Amino acid sequence: MSSPDADDNQNKNMSNGDVLCPLAELDEYDFSKLLEKPRLLNIDRQSSLDERFLNELSIAMNPVLSCRDTDISLPRIYEPAEIVSSPVGKRSGFNTPRSHTGFDAHPMVGEAWDALRRSLVYFRGQPVGTIAALDNSEENLNYDQVFVRDFVPSALAFLMNGEPEIVKNFILKTLRLQSWEKKIDRFQLGEGVMPASFKVLHDPVRNSETLIADFGESAIGRVAPVDSGFWWIILLRAYTKSTGDTSLAELPECQKGMRLILALCLSEGFDTFPTLLCADGCCMIDRRMGVYGYPIEIQALFFMALRCALLLLKQDNEGKEFIERIVKRLHALSYHMRSYFWLDFKQLNDIYRFKTEEYSHTAVNKFNVMPDSLPEWIFDFMPARGGYFIGNVSPARMDFRWFCLGNCIAILSSLATPEQSTAIMDLIESRWEELVGEMPLKVCYPAIETHEWRIVTGCDPKNTRWSYHNGGSWPVLLWLLAAACVKTGRPQIARRAIEIAEARLLKDQWPEYYDGKLGRYIGKQARKSQTWSIAGYLVAKMMLEDPSHLGMVSIEEDRQMKPILRRSNSWTL
Repeated sequence: MSSPDADDNQNKNMSNGDVLCPLAELDEYDFSKLLEKPRLLNIDRQSSLDERFLNELSIAMNPVLSCRDTDISLPRIYEPAEIVSSPVGKRSGFNTPRSHTGFDAHPMVGEAWDALRRSLVYFRGQPVGTIAALDNSEENLNYDQVFVRDFVPSALAFLMNGEPEIVKNFILKTLRLQSWEKKIDRFQLGEGVMPASFKVLHDPVRNSETLIADFGESAIGRVAPVDSGFWWIILLRAYTKSTGDTSLAELPECQKGMRLILALCLSEGFDTFPTLLCADGCCMIDRRMGVYGYPIEIQALFFMALRCALLLLKQDNEGKEFIERIVKRLHALSYHMRSYFWLDFKQLNDIYRFKTEEYSHTAVNKFNVMPDSLPEWIFDFMPARGGYFIGNVSPARMDFRWFCLGNCIAILSSLATPEQSTAIMDLIESRWEELVGEMPLKVCYPAIETHEWRIVTGCDPKNTRWSYHNGGSWPVLLWLLAAACVKTGRPQIARRAIEIAEARLLKDQWPEYYDGKLGRYIGKQARKSQTWSIAGYLVAKMMLEDPSHLGMVSIEEDRQMKPILRRSNSWTL
């Protein structure tokens, strides 16, 4: 395995006629508009409705700004159908160290930025990522590596702060790693698999540095990461959206990297569902936790990555073929997820009354789910108003657990309809003690325990009830909550969660996760100085201070279908 070469000139391979395939905001079910001929980029256009709304929201949420000059430089949010050039390195974020607004930052913000910068990893003199944790109190294991999924909140923080170069370096380095031969024992992985993580090895004797990647062959459980490729595409789109620089995404290497990832997940086989079949441990929940099958986290990331790829793929011969396949998959995937993964009070009552052993296409209980398999907790947990996408759906099995990441990504990607997005936020407000408690935010709810825990986790001592992936509280999820709150017009939910976190996070030295039903205790095996806990807090703060950052991680529905964002009872200024 050889180390990648130094990066080439990024722009020399670009042809003047190449443009990004724009993504018209999607209809609830109609994705056919995506095949229409793209419009040319319009640099000098007027602000869009979304842009004006979010800029006004920025001022409304920051009274200090309302009395400033009218030409204040706010980061712009662009319509998904157009990507507009903006100066690379533009500073943004009112409470960041590079801010010039005079707005007083919370004391934690400066500490968080210092900690985030200490976590930077350099390769041949250039920053290429952030390590998972700076905690030296215990054996490193793989916490000294740069993880693809872990780096995403760090990358967003740097983008929001006008520092895109590290993100660009990371995208290119992981792209080079993707091209390496990937073998576990004697079996070769798919060509498009992205690494779970990588590390930089320094050889003082030869005065050289080498990148070493892990594609699952060193991971606990030896499971390849399904989510890494999706996060990579999502981050590439965030970089393009933030900087206005389309040249990176248009590189032949980046186009090929996307196509390789898409080829893996769009391949045809025996599956009768449009969802993606996955093993346990293939995502953020990287231990055996019963998420095998069609976990909500992977399906939501899959949907988001498909929509981002439509923004980024060129309409050349190879790109058009994938665009057509993506559009067909989005049709099926959105229908399947919104119909069969969605649970609210009415749907729960319908399942409770299901008949079984139904045959033919007229069957109502299409997956032959036994009503007796409904867990007792779900009846008390489900509010009269509210709902969520459940954890998993497969033949004779529904995992009714609530998973935070999958539901937040469903909102940001518009996999959730506007009504479903509102219901998810209603659920979080109604079940605040269960899902937020004393430290945001439950990775899943509820915990599994006793005999079920022994069977599902294999007696995993790290995943005991209300710990780690089994109902633990993860501060990194703050950024996802904040983004979902801004998109649904309910920022006070996120503000309340951030205030709870600020009471302890710094004092507790940025733990990886918290234990207990309310998230009261620092996780028994949690690492301190966990980088994505730090970055997640920073991104959440900057997202609330400047809601126009939402455009990096959110894709809207079709403008004709999109409702006006209404202020809920939770909205306060």
